[in-house]
Amino acid sequence: MRLTDWIVLIATLAGIIIYGVVRGRGQRSMEGYFLGNQSLPWYVVLFSIVGTQASAVTFLSAPGQAFTDGMRFVQYYFGLPLAMIVLCVTFVPIFHRLKVFTAYEFLENRFDIKTRALTSLLFLLQRGLSTGISIYAPSIILSSLLGWNIYWTNVIMGGLLIIYTVSGGTKAVARTQQLQFFIIFAGMFLAGYMVVKLLPEGVSFSDALHVSGKLGKLNVIVTDFDWKDKYNIWSGVIGGFFLALSYFGTDQSQVGRYLTAKSVRESRIGLLMNGVVKVPMQFLILLIGALLLVFYQFYESPVLFNKAQLQQVRHSPYAGQLNGIQRQYDELARQKKEEVQQMIGALHRGDEAAVTGMQRQLGASRDREAQLRADAQHVIKQADPAADTNDTNYIFLYFVLDKLPAGLVGLLIAIIFLAAWGSIAAALNSLSSTTIVDFYQRLYRKDRTDIHYLNVSRWCTLFWGIFCILVAQFANRMGSLIEAVNVLGSLFYGTILGVFLVAFYLKKVTGTPTFWAALITEGCIILIYWWNIVSFLWLNVIGCAMVLLLAVAIQYFYKKNLPGRQENKTL
Repeated sequence: MRLTDWIVLIATLAGIIIYGVVRGRGQRSMEGYFLGNQSLPWYVVLFSIVGTQASAVTFLSAPGQAFTDGMRFVQYYFGLPLAMIVLCVTFVPIFHRLKVFTAYEFLENRFDIKTRALTSLLFLLQRGLSTGISIYAPSIILSSLLGWNIYWTNVIMGGLLIIYTVSGGTKAVARTQQLQFFIIFAGMFLAGYMVVKLLPEGVSFSDALHVSGKLGKLNVIVTDFDWKDKYNIWSGVIGGFFLALSYFGTDQSQVGRYLTAKSVRESRIGLLMNGVVKVPMQFLILLIGALLLVFYQFYESPVLFNKAQLQQVRHSPYAGQLNGIQRQYDELARQKKEEVQQMIGALHRGDEAAVTGMQRQLGASRDREAQLRADAQHVIKQADPAADTNDTNYIFLYFVLDKLPAGLVGLLIAIIFLAAWGSIAAALNSLSSTTIVDFYQRLYRKDRTDIHYLNVSRWCTLFWGIFCILVAQFANRMGSLIEAVNVLGSLFYGTILGVFLVAFYLKKVTGTPTFWAALITEGCIILIYWWNIVSFLWLNVIGCAMVLLLAVAIQYFYKKNLPGRQENKTL
């Protein structure tokens, strides 16, 4: 990067840290540290919800996802608006009425301590692992930019973030996410604009959309049903609904966002607006990736977008093989450019027969391109068996660093950092609140002062920050980061959601049957995923349904009634 980029990057990041520390000052109790004294308006809640969900993984990996697999990933969000309605009707009023710090406190009132502890533990495991991936995403950037060791980069990234999260709590997180939201969307808009602006003269935005469609990347709706297909309308609406319902309704990283609202009404508006904003937002981010594919039909690109990995091989005995593949790849790129230009000419003339013919030719060229990339990946693996040859996460980053003007590069690098910090800070805050409220305060130290719990909460936030940094050290083996985060969530969310739905709707089911139903279900879900029986989005549906059915079945055979049952008092 150039000096201008470094100035923009450092000034933006330093400003956010200072802003977060200043806005988070004055915390004197757990209610202030974890709930912001329930004083925030709906629009701050909205920014906080979106900022928590839209991590650096979203902005770094989603364009690459569309580049390689098309825009069908957007279907993953189709169930989200419906989930927001259900949350506003059921979850929000109950959580606000009980004045809970965490969602899992409700489960002890409804069931018992062991069900609360199990559900909290599942959340801590899932969120701790997912947050580690979120730390790794921006570390990729610094590692590629500066040639730094990725492990030390993870430590630096996590360490900077912890500063304002530990000191300011949820108020600092929410207020910084509000500012980050505007910076992020300004930067992504500029990135999309530059992709189109840098296309060759005579190639319009409309031309780029047509070409992208002919290359199969505008596959927004896929109606074919297949249990193992990750992204289609059925898995998106049904599986996505259950995933969103569990994420926003039972994941403390999100529950903690709307519990900060000053009223039930403000929480509901924030959630409903999230349902309105999220799908078009994700559509536009994916569209950048679909347009990038067209961009690289006109400009040469590396056989692998991970520059650091290529550089390593070029200093090895396998450099000759890789260079030979790159030369073939460059020659094929010139051929593709001519084919795309001919296709655009046919589109302008309205010659459908010629368009179809060129589409077939481009398909054959892309098959050849895929084979050359596979050959390059094989050579890279020979040079370094531990190498990460999945470059989905590097495609957008490569474009930013290679093609954008000074200043804009620094801004776009900064927004990826900001997106990471927004989601990670909220996650660390939720991990700390769940640990303190559901375990430390409930089981270990019950009658201490607010100052004691506040101090321990800060130390707990630091602990989870270190834990997530350790997880980040292994994230390079997880392929597409945006998929990895959602797969991890799907392994646990269905079970957790099932427990809450039993609590809300099956009033005769008690704690022990629910506990065993959740435990059995979680084991089955892990086995289903391990055996690759269905795509990951269906795990949320299966997990939720299994808990409901098993809880009813076990309750039927469970003869010993617990005295003093309290399961109905919160409903």
